[in-house]
Amino acid sequence: MKKIFFLGFLFSQMIWAQEELKHEVFFKTDAYDVSDTEHNRLLLFLSDIESLDIEKISIYGFTDDRGSAEYNLVLSQNRANSIKTIFSNNEFDESIITNVDGKGKILLKLIKEEDVSKIRGLNRKVEIIVTPYFPPRPEVVTETKTASETLAGDIKIGDYILLDNILFKTGYSYLLPESKNTLEEISKVLLQREDIYFTIQGHVCCTQNSRDAIDRKTKKRNLSLARAQYIYTYLSKKGVDPRRMKFVGMRRKFPLGGEAKYDRRVEILVTYVNEIN
Repeated sequence: MKKIFFLGFLFSQMIWAQEELKHEVFFKTDAYDVSDTEHNRLLLFLSDIESLDIEKISIYGFTDDRGSAEYNLVLSQNRANSIKTIFSNNEFDESIITNVDGKGKILLKLIKEEDVSKIRGLNRKVEIIVTPYFPPRPEVVTETKTASETLAGDIKIGDYILLDNILFKTGYSYLLPESKNTLEEISKVLLQREDIYFTIQGHVCCTQNSRDAIDRKTKKRNLSLARAQYIYTYLSKKGVDPRRMKFVGMRRKFPLGGEAKYDRRVEILVTYVNEIN
């Protein structure tokens, strides 16, 4: 009986271990800035995990065996911090990053003399461990008016209208495929409501000090502006008069709180309503 229990426990631990996702970022000697190659590798990893319901992310920095213990602790911490910054710049919620620790040096385990340089290169790294919720948490759905329904109703100057279900790919200014039908419906309503003038406001999540996030496509720190411009361009192509619209990037000035995905949003601010006699 004990043997069966032990095997069951071991199997459950193996399943849990399989849920953790790991990635390593490697550094040059004495450096904590991320090279272009390693940065691109990390962005690919972020693309793989962005759709997961993540419970926590741990980031651990390491150095090779050279240098003093004090120096290596500082360097390894700087390496961990640089990776955390990349997560933040790419709209990952800092509240789920539970550990950002510099662990100092990794002792050299020498197999062959000619392997010294290679092994040290592999020890100059940051290890990232991503733990998703297992099983994933059920999504809470609330019944609210859609943006199309709100725009079709009574509107006054100063109203903010959240473009619900307009979802962007994390770190990019283009929509996920499932959002295009929603935007199509909004464009139809705005074509009919010629009395409404408005500003399209783009927002991002998770950056430090209310900064804008980085657009992974252009490498510019203007993602909130790029998202607002995407909506502006789409509506213009659908026939909405550009003279009725403006667009602006709000960076991360007005986080809503709660889950990070709700801060990756676009809103319409009604600036003028033409009274039709």
